Amino acid sequence: MTKPKLVVVGNGMAGIRTVEELLTLAPDLYDITVFGAEPHPNYNRIQLSPVLAGEQTFDDIVLNPRSWYAERGIALHTGKTVVELDRARRLVRADDGGVAHYDRLLLATGSLPVMLPLPGRDLAGVIGYRDIRDTEAMLAASAGGGRAVVIGGGLLGLEAAYGLKQRGMEVTVVHLADWLLERQLDPVAARLLQASLEARGLRILLGRQTAALLDDGRGAVAAAKLSDGETLEAKLVVMAVGIRPNIALAAAAGLHCERGVVVSDALQTFDPRIYAVGECVSHRGVCYGLVAPLFEQAKVCANHLAQLGSSRYQGSVMATKLKVTGVDLFSAGDFIGGDGCDEIVLSDPAGGLYKKLVLREDKLIGVCLYGDTADGAWYFKLLREQRPIGDLRERLIFGETAIGDVGVQGQSRAAGMQDSDEVCGCNGVSKGAIVKAIKENGLFTLDEVKRCTKAGGSCGSCSGLVEQILMNTVGASFQEAPKTKAVCGCTDHSHAEVRKAIRDHHLLDHAAVYHFLEWRTPNGCASCRPAINYYLLSTWPREAVDDPQSRFVNERVHANIQKDGTFSVIPQMKGGVTNAAELRRIADVADKYQVPMLKVTGGQRIDLLGIRKEDLVEVWKDLGMQSGHAYGKSIRTVKTCVGSEFCRFGTQNSTQMGIDLETMLANMWAPHKVKLAVSGCPRNCAEAGIKDVGVIAVDSGWELYVGGNGGIKTEVAQFLCKVKTAEEVKEYSGAFLQLYREEGYYLDRTVRYIARVGLDYVKARVVDDAANRQALYQRLLFALEGLPDPWAARIAGAQRQEYIPLKIIA
Repeated sequence: MTKPKLVVVGNGMAGIRTVEELLTLAPDLYDITVFGAEPHPNYNRIQLSPVLAGEQTFDDIVLNPRSWYAERGIALHTGKTVVELDRARRLVRADDGGVAHYDRLLLATGSLPVMLPLPGRDLAGVIGYRDIRDTEAMLAASAGGGRAVVIGGGLLGLEAAYGLKQRGMEVTVVHLADWLLERQLDPVAARLLQASLEARGLRILLGRQTAALLDDGRGAVAAAKLSDGETLEAKLVVMAVGIRPNIALAAAAGLHCERGVVVSDALQTFDPRIYAVGECVSHRGVCYGLVAPLFEQAKVCANHLAQLGSSRYQGSVMATKLKVTGVDLFSAGDFIGGDGCDEIVLSDPAGGLYKKLVLREDKLIGVCLYGDTADGAWYFKLLREQRPIGDLRERLIFGETAIGDVGVQGQSRAAGMQDSDEVCGCNGVSKGAIVKAIKENGLFTLDEVKRCTKAGGSCGSCSGLVEQILMNTVGASFQEAPKTKAVCGCTDHSHAEVRKAIRDHHLLDHAAVYHFLEWRTPNGCASCRPAINYYLLSTWPREAVDDPQSRFVNERVHANIQKDGTFSVIPQMKGGVTNAAELRRIADVADKYQVPMLKVTGGQRIDLLGIRKEDLVEVWKDLGMQSGHAYGKSIRTVKTCVGSEFCRFGTQNSTQMGIDLETMLANMWAPHKVKLAVSGCPRNCAEAGIKDVGVIAVDSGWELYVGGNGGIKTEVAQFLCKVKTAEEVKEYSGAFLQLYREEGYYLDRTVRYIARVGLDYVKARVVDDAANRQALYQRLLFALEGLPDPWAARIAGAQRQEYIPLKIIA
């Protein structure tokens, strides 16, 4: 039986998304032919600006390579423009004379850039900015540097300007309106953006109009003349003043067109055999230029082409999430406000942060975010649902995850989302759809999730959230992936399996582990030996045999090696507190050993940098202080503020609390470094919100946060619980750290551990189960009791040699 023929005019994002949706619903219903005016397969137009800026190549932004069409039996005609639509005979004719008959036709002709009717508009070097050809023209023009003028301060104009600046051109943006991105931002956010752009070297002219483009005498543009008489030198002029629907083909065929091709809620034109989607469409009098509405249209249109007929497109609530020159922007609804509206504003211009929420009658009607858009999806959900927000009003400006008395944000917003919550606005992908795809398809990387679900594959602004969902979903089962399962190449066993074997079979030394688990190499390697050593010591304290040679160099010599081969020595100062005697000893040591630098660390300690290896033991002896463990996978510091003892804002004695914690945890080894902080009031001067364990004093006790990290990728700690007494702080903190010590994989920080097992699991073991909490706490105290200070041990003669000498056999 002959299949009906579907012809798609337009090989862009909207048309091919419709085809993708159709193939999901009815993969064998049609013989499909696609005509594309460009000589390329389908690519992501949203990512043209990274190509211009040199951050990506064209191949990086191709969405569907030619092989994708071939594998699905789709006849693809690229570089062919359809010039005639014969509705009576149901055929289309391309500019090369080729003809295709259709039973159903999908128009996805997109839009064209608006070119201002200025004198000189036809000069060489005057272009729009719409496709890869325009991008390539800008790349060619920018090769030799020079000056460029961009007409239009909308999104495309700013992306073009920034890309050209990155390519070495001097760029001026001429914008008619009084502020940039006037459709997406309010004046305050726009001024912040303008300041950011100007700091990057762009010149911005607002409220100015271009009157003419001047000829260099050889048919190329030489300058742009403004209406006030100013002339701007330019060898390249980019017009980015808007788009208009490409309706010439539809109009010539007699289809009903207004501003765009008029369609019904089924995305059907006046001719029932012809459908239309994308920027060429006018639906209920509205033409959409953002990708999210176009993909919503694609889903509905595919439903009708698949002969299901159960969907209606009723228009889109508009939200814009952008990234301009590295600055995140988000807006939705009526963010300007006016009479009858309330505004909640959080503004920190110096910090590059601005949030504005517009309320009317106890409902959120508009949002404008600059610099921090993490809660954009949540605000958009509240706006679309139009739910009363009276119960949220006091904390609304701080976002979805503002919790506890202090209001420190949780690390993973993904963990608190409902399955129905939208993650990718461009592609309309919910959290539930992503989780389902991960579980059903065994996905383990962000790229795999993008390919399978499209989430994060368009503008890319939700990639971080998608990655959080991936981490939370995969959890411990991530170790089941063959290529990531093994501890190292010496074995096929995972970290979890090794830990279980050591615990279940009472293995106490390296040889026993390697023998029992049938290690491929009898003595392990540099990757597995440190991990095995830690697993032995943390599982069987006081019984397992420590092997110093299985530690990294810093832990072998108990100091941090520097790039010149010298070492850094940081003595312990509990809670950051010291005294005159200790300071005198540090000063004397610095003089005696000619220490080139003394540095106050971020953890409130004093670092002696440039110590020679042969001097380490004598330096420790002269200091007469305990090791600060700044070199190890261990407890590092407990940072404190002065708290209630001196500070007029302090509510609890945070300094003493920090000293008590550091005393309790002294010499504690862990899967990775562990940092704590104690703040004496919600002002949080000790920065407890980005520590592995953060303790913040409130009037009624203490709030505990876990899983923070101030490293390469800053992670904000998550709220664990609230306790009343200092002793409870020690018990709950100790129980959490022992759980991490027993279950964390070597070299995983607490944030990675929590992402793997889930915060709910941690709360169930530490907060909800009192007996288990007490057992964990007692196991920690047992493991730490009597542990020697490593510096004191070395001074006393322990581990005189870093390596065990080789035995010479005669």
